[in-house]
Amino acid sequence: MKLPRRGQVTLEFLFIFSLLTILLLYSINATTFRQGSPSVENLRMQVAVEEKGLANAISNTISQVYAQGPGSKATSYVSLVYLRNEDYLKKAWGISDPKIFITYGALSGASSANGTYVIVVNGSGITDAVLSGGNKNVFLSPSLFQKDLVSNSSVWNPDSSVTLNITGSSYSYHGLTIDPAALPSSLRIVVEWNPDNPDSWTYDSAKGELRININVGG
Repeated sequence: MKLPRRGQVTLEFLFIFSLLTILLLYSINATTFRQGSPSVENLRMQVAVEEKGLANAISNTISQVYAQGPGSKATSYVSLVYLRNEDYLKKAWGISDPKIFITYGALSGASSANGTYVIVVNGSGITDAVLSGGNKNVFLSPSLFQKDLVSNSSVWNPDSSVTLNITGSSYSYHGLTIDPAALPSSLRIVVEWNPDNPDSWTYDSAKGELRININVGG
């Protein structure tokens, strides 16, 4: 028995509609499944941008004071979101005990350039340093002030040292190791050039302040 034309059109429409619905649901499920990887990549990119921004803020303030000469002082602020969140850092870098490591100078095996380094490190062991590419975790901002402080434990308050695995070799550096929860939403950076005082880097978590003294001749 032949169906009327109208009934045939209705059945064809229902078939096409059902097929499109199935394809749409499949597309949504596939997209949702794939989002697991890009979300980590996007988070890693946001953390990296903030690391680089922090390094730039420190080095730029140091360069400003250096250019102005002895007795000068400058203050800057940098907003932090991702570096303050331990869960973000764990997810982005796949480490169980993330810390923020800040040092100044030149890292052996990484770069001969002198400046501020900001690195998310593993507080419970050796950190593999990635110097380039999408997984890069070592961020340098060069500065006019040319001094290598990575091996000087007396500069840092509180002093700490981390070990980085750089291209298959292990290196230890002194600097500031800061817990993510100890960082403020707006970090205050104070840099001065007091020739009567030695080089010093002090982080005060209660004030949310990083205070630096540079001594060019000392």
